[in-house]
Amino acid sequence: MTGIDFHFNMPDKVGYACRLLRKAVAGRGVQVVVVGDGDILGAIDVALWRLSPVDFIAHCDVDAEAAVLARSPVVLAVRDGAPLPHRQVMLNLGADVPSGFERFERLIDIVGDDEDDRRTARIRWRHYADRGYAIVRHEFQAGARATS
Repeated sequence: MTGIDFHFNMPDKVGYACRLLRKAVAGRGVQVVVVGDGDILGAIDVALWRLSPVDFIAHCDVDAEAAVLARSPVVLAVRDGAPLPHRQVMLNLGADVPSGFERFERLIDIVGDDEDDRRTARIRWRHYADRGYAIVRHEFQAGARATS
């Protein structure tokens, strides 16, 4: 069964997601699909390109050619868009329960510090809990680093 982690109260979801991706890919060789709306995925794409050359993380859009997808540890996918490639982890930056999450070993849901984001996160949490998924809660604290 998919392991689910919620990371709450992130003042900078994009920055936190990039740190989390850097740690997961560089440290453990984990492959990740990032889902969300087009605006936040665009911000993730720009932020990943701005990482230092030492920290660069190869990434592509879900509709890239098969050879590019195969070489990219991070795939950016607009929610409910093209079929998702198999990866170990799904990182959700969107407001809804991502379709196909149950095919992943782990789902990490990043929640901002605004009330709308917390409200939709509570709906997602209930969705997972009602279906028997074990959920781990992580609270952001100022000065904290990406963990996972």
